[in-house]
Amino acid sequence: MAAASFMLRGVEVRFGGTQVLREVDLDVVAGERIALVGPSGAGKTTLLRVLNGVVQPTAGHGLMDGTDLSSLRPGELRAWRARVGFVPQDHALVPNLRVVQNVVSGRLGRRGFWSAARSLAFPTRSDLEAAHALLERVGIEEKLYARTDTLSGGQQQRVAIARALFQEPDALLADEPVASVDPARARDLIRLLTELAEERGLTLIASLHDLALAREFFPRVIGLRAGRKVVDGRPASLNEEDVRALYRLEPGHED
Repeated sequence: MAAASFMLRGVEVRFGGTQVLREVDLDVVAGERIALVGPSGAGKTTLLRVLNGVVQPTAGHGLMDGTDLSSLRPGELRAWRARVGFVPQDHALVPNLRVVQNVVSGRLGRRGFWSAARSLAFPTRSDLEAAHALLERVGIEEKLYARTDTLSGGQQQRVAIARALFQEPDALLADEPVASVDPARARDLIRLLTELAEERGLTLIASLHDLALAREFFPRVIGLRAGRKVVDGRPASLNEEDVRALYRLEPGHED
């Protein structure tokens, strides 16, 4: 497993008449840990989706390990996207399935249809052992066979993290991973994410609203406002003037 690198050049994204990202240039070195901050509507979610190939830029280019994802055929793009674990804000779990089934679903992108269906219905011993080990690492191994809709928001977030790691990714992208938990548990979750990235040698990019968490756990902070990158540097370089400028809201822009 090798950490993934990313490069964006002049990336713009429009949805209908709304421009969400504007001329974004970005270099992410393999193994970096980056917090993506900014107000709601700044474009953070869209930027993450450009990085994992779900959203294609309207203009500019997005590269992963030097490969322009927009140049790939659907099958090739699916293989590249399998290298990027994504933890969505809403968790995107299947509520009536067991926790183990949701975790095992993380590797569906690497398997054919029938193999994927079989692994969901009848996980192999190796899949069960791998899922249990991941759930143990995120602190909820006792929930292996629980129905997912019986879990708390924080527990569901840990299942989503375990699912992304079951994918055996080279990079981990997390979209507001602490939105559903209280401040004390939020700190524990961010610590867990950064520890997992370091243990597994992953590139980690997490969007956050909590600037204190970004400063505490991430060596690099990138700030977006109205679709533009306006801050990029070490947390210590982010002064109060930068913060005020970053969170001065502009209407009409959505994540």
